[in-house]
Amino acid sequence: MTITQEDELEAMKAIGRIVANTLQSMARAIEPGMTTIELDQIGRPLLDRAGAVSAPQSTYGFPGATCISVNEEIAHGVPGARVIAAGDLVNIDVSASKGGYFADTGATFRVAPTHPALDRLCRDGKRAMQIGIAEVGAGKPLAGIGRAIGRFAESHGYTLIRNLASHGIGRALHEEPKVIPTWPTRSEKRRITKGLVLTVEPFLSTGGQWAEQGDDGWTLYADPAAPVVQYEHTVVATDRGAVVLTLPG
Repeated sequence: MTITQEDELEAMKAIGRIVANTLQSMARAIEPGMTTIELDQIGRPLLDRAGAVSAPQSTYGFPGATCISVNEEIAHGVPGARVIAAGDLVNIDVSASKGGYFADTGATFRVAPTHPALDRLCRDGKRAMQIGIAEVGAGKPLAGIGRAIGRFAESHGYTLIRNLASHGIGRALHEEPKVIPTWPTRSEKRRITKGLVLTVEPFLSTGGQWAEQGDDGWTLYADPAAPVVQYEHTVVATDRGAVVLTLPG
């Protein structure tokens, strides 16, 4: 989507707040002993009360309102009977629509007590997202996002999952440009246009290179197996840089 009018921007900020507030409420509710379906059932009514519709459910028939991935599950985890335990990494991805506008956000959370290496991975995963967002702006190269994230990852001894990309969003969950690399690539020659709405969501790992689909047809796992974190915002490109749309409020 390319935003050209103020009412479009306000509509995107509205759904952005809804998914951000839902994510934060779910994060605060995480505790050892609860199941991922119980966590999903905290998010679902929050979306309902805000008049929003789960995007993965409405778009792809996903069997949950939100995606919840634990430890070796790195994305698209299906809420179910899995029990969250102390020391787990829990990724929550919330995307939804309202009035025909879509927004997408996600983050990885630690369940105490956690190992210092995982604390550092989470801190650096969030930093990688921020570094990518800093490369968003009207007229800037789309490849700049992946180049900057790649420099950061390499300098800190991390790998990036190279088949889970950022994407355009706005009037649908996934729009053109449908694949925005968050890793360095020489083949990406496009430029960011003014008003373009996109996600920035690097998957930072201590060794994983690719995402492989599990037997349920949804859940993704790292190959080689290694811890992975993901942080995601929906942003819009302006002449002054990126404006983050998925902020709580």
